[in-house]
Amino acid sequence: MATMGAITMSTSLMPRMSSSSPPSSSPSFTPLESPTPSLSSLPVRPLPGSYGLPLIGPLWDRLDYFWFSGQDKFLRKRMDKYKSSVFRTNIPPSFPFFKKTNPKMIAVLDVKAFKSLFDMDVVEKRDVLIGDYMPSTSFTGNMRVGVYLDPSEPKHSQVKEFCTDILKRGSKQWVPELLTNLDTMWNTIEKDVTEKGSSTFVFPLQKAMFRFLTKAIVGADPLPSLGENAYISFDLWLALQILPTQPINILQPLEEIFLHSFSYPFFLVQSGYQKLYNFIKTEGQDVVRRGVSDFGLSEDEAIHNLLFVLGFNAFGGFSVFLPVLLGNLGNDQTGLQTRLREEVRSKIDPTRPISFDSVSELELVQSFVYESLRFQPPVPAQYARARKDFVLYSHEAGFSVKKGELLFGYQPLAMRDAKVFDEPERFVADRFTEWKGGRGLLEYLYWSNGPQTGSPSSANKQCAAKDHVVFTACVIVADLFRRYDSFVGTSGSITAIEKAK
Repeated sequence: MATMGAITMSTSLMPRMSSSSPPSSSPSFTPLESPTPSLSSLPVRPLPGSYGLPLIGPLWDRLDYFWFSGQDKFLRKRMDKYKSSVFRTNIPPSFPFFKKTNPKMIAVLDVKAFKSLFDMDVVEKRDVLIGDYMPSTSFTGNMRVGVYLDPSEPKHSQVKEFCTDILKRGSKQWVPELLTNLDTMWNTIEKDVTEKGSSTFVFPLQKAMFRFLTKAIVGADPLPSLGENAYISFDLWLALQILPTQPINILQPLEEIFLHSFSYPFFLVQSGYQKLYNFIKTEGQDVVRRGVSDFGLSEDEAIHNLLFVLGFNAFGGFSVFLPVLLGNLGNDQTGLQTRLREEVRSKIDPTRPISFDSVSELELVQSFVYESLRFQPPVPAQYARARKDFVLYSHEAGFSVKKGELLFGYQPLAMRDAKVFDEPERFVADRFTEWKGGRGLLEYLYWSNGPQTGSPSSANKQCAAKDHVVFTACVIVADLFRRYDSFVGTSGSITAIEKAK
């Protein structure tokens, strides 16, 4: 997920989203007018903010970012201090053991400025997936896989077109494989809730997602050769790459000393990764062969890019997003479950399997998924490096950015921009419905490394699987409410389930 951003079915192959009449209780809503004046009328100002003293400034900001304040408060404090949603600051990782990593960045925290992160005329995306820090290429076969490539690099087109082709060819198996593995997942959860009173669903979910995605993307079942716990190899491989950049919120200062102070060596996960590599080489021969013959990749390039798409983008992205999605449902006290259940059961033929076409009729379900992506985006930060000198515009002003400077976009704040989103700090499940006037807001929904209204291509870095992600989440919600009348839970566990009557 961007990022889930290296895997799409062409938008022409995805079902159209339909409109539906609002429930009688829905309030009227007027789409927001353009939130800013024309660019020519905005003043160009010096960038506010400071990097502090050498060594001390980055270290202090790192501790404040991860420990004393936390990400959101760290950035909000500086927004208030500088009276600006664009400012200079240090973003970890940094000193002492990241000597080649420059923490000096320009924070971009409003919707208008955030859009510049996807303008390939003024920014580049070479090696900035998680900022100036890049894990060793030993994690990816000693090569830079597609997610680290800028669209200006010839290899980027080959890799992205290969990934798009994978999704296109796997489209027929996508939903049937998903539903089959959801059966197994919900049976496990039901059993745990009955016997223990609750179920920690993260592991059943990851097992289901790993098998479903492997069969849909690679075209092979991982169970016979890898076993049902092979997903743990992906968890560890992914974790070691991103730990220096992620708040874990465990016991401090141990987190700072052991998790954020240095990068981790590949040899700790080499054995598990090699097993996954061998599996794709032997069981995914057809898809690897297409990468070689149709897209000009070497066998190694095809396999390592497949592993990254499968493990980092798809499995990793869904492992973050789906617990959030289910938690938003399980915690709801507003009657949302009832509304979603009624829409699912009234619009999907109970005698036919769920499909992407059938969930395209579920406007409230889609809006709920979009709002979950807005409120808690699965990939909070996006980065881009200035390709040339340019002026970055926020709502109130323009700021001169120099070639080579790194931009840090933090979605949890940008997606709560009060100049674009009404009641931005509140989760509004029907925010993006036509009856509430919110369909135009999709232009400002950037979870996929680009606007939801955008089209992934080899010329940009937008998540090729952005439509897959949304419709897969819709299928999961629809399947849930065909099975159950209601459930209670959080983003980590389910404590009660009421089966459909």
